[in-house]
Amino acid sequence: MNAPENGLHGTETDRTYARAGFGAAVPRGTAPVLVVVDLTRGFTEPEFPSGADLSTEVEAAGALVRAARESGAPVVYTAISYTAAEADGDAIAWLRKAPGMRSLRGGSAEVALDPRLERHDADHLIVKKGASAFHGTSLAALLTGLGADTVLVCGATTSGCVRATAVDAVQSGFDTLVVRDACGDRARGPHDAALFDLQAKYADVIGLGEGVELLAKAR
Repeated sequence: MNAPENGLHGTETDRTYARAGFGAAVPRGTAPVLVVVDLTRGFTEPEFPSGADLSTEVEAAGALVRAARESGAPVVYTAISYTAAEADGDAIAWLRKAPGMRSLRGGSAEVALDPRLERHDADHLIVKKGASAFHGTSLAALLTGLGADTVLVCGATTSGCVRATAVDAVQSGFDTLVVRDACGDRARGPHDAALFDLQAKYADVIGLGEGVELLAKAR
């Protein structure tokens, strides 16, 4: 299995996963769409309780966005945002498990796109209430309407919303690539484990250079 650069794989693990039939290569299409998951200030800046310093990952995501814009490949941003009723109430089960997410209120600094990334008028925005950018949103229909044959996923956090979005992307019928250099998390262990599992079962985990090249060659 072509495992990501995370130090989790070894000879015995490779044999186990190969015997199970995991780790095949994902086809690369000619009509990619870039999905930038939750690179909002509440996740990319350590001053916020739910955040971490993701400067390196934001810079890498910016390189992907620029490559997409130059070729005309669509860019989709996602953000978690709750109304006051949702944040203060008990209707969303995830907020009972992860109450720190209640600070992600519409109009707050936490839900604003990281200012180091530019959102143009032609870019799409998916506002979500849970981990996956597909759950309860129009993302699958949007990707179909855009003619996507490949989805490149990056953003935060690797073990949470990136992983959930990548899994749902392939379950929605899209060949899926996860750009490791543009994915970040609060801790290295969950980040590495998520990339390992994604590479094994759901997506190809690729480097920034390949991601930029794929977007630059989009038709």
